[in-house]
Amino acid sequence: MASTIGFRIARLPHLWRSILDRRLAPLGLTQTRWVTLYHLWRLGEGHPQCDLARAIGVEAPSLVRTLGQLEEQGLVERRSCDNDRRSKRIYLTPAAMPLLEQIDSVAQQARKEMFAGLSEENLEQLNDWLAVIESNGLAIQARDQDSPAS
Repeated sequence: MASTIGFRIARLPHLWRSILDRRLAPLGLTQTRWVTLYHLWRLGEGHPQCDLARAIGVEAPSLVRTLGQLEEQGLVERRSCDNDRRSKRIYLTPAAMPLLEQIDSVAQQARKEMFAGLSEENLEQLNDWLAVIESNGLAIQARDQDSPAS
């Protein structure tokens, strides 16, 4: 049983994004765009591009193209940093808010459907277990980075 848990944990983000992709397609959003918008919304505005890239899990240069597309759609704005002109901070435009509310509504409904059959107590326990697994993984990662490669 334990040997299949890792596969299930790995599969869930792909399944989640696939469901959201299908449901968000009518809004004209690609996965890259809705993920970027949603992370920016959750992070809060005015973060540097590099922070947003880190939050999403992509390299900063990969994010530049997506931000350009979102900028063309009038959904985000890039502004130079006051203390470093080379660094750009990202802001949502007023036009992005109705779209983000739709994205959030779709995500809430999908979450409700995926968690069907689980009580609030079950979800809290699952969250606790995932936190332990994540903490263990981070400790392993830190330990492995500190020791020379075999």
